[in-house]
Amino acid sequence: MAHKSPLDDPRNAAHAWARYRQIMKLLLLVTVVTVAIAMGLLFAHKGMISVHFYIAVALGISLTMLLGGGLMGLVFLSNGTGHDESVDNHMPLPDELWRSPED
Repeated sequence: MAHKSPLDDPRNAAHAWARYRQIMKLLLLVTVVTVAIAMGLLFAHKGMISVHFYIAVALGISLTMLLGGGLMGLVFLSNGTGHDESVDNHMPLPDELWRSPED
């Protein structure tokens, strides 16, 4: 039977999601700064190549950083609230998974 998750309490959930939003705001700021630096460095070294190239690079960097950071933020949210400990995960032992055909 699964234990009660700390995220079931509205106060804990509100605090956890507020912390997650704070992490995402900081990540958005870091992403904007990173994209600006990357665009500046690209322009300084290569000049004006194509506007499509700069759009693609900016979108690639932005989406990669925001997706990775968002998923990591959810991992921190889950672990930091104790939600991970509330999951009942009864995995079989390795010897129970791989039995020889003679058994």
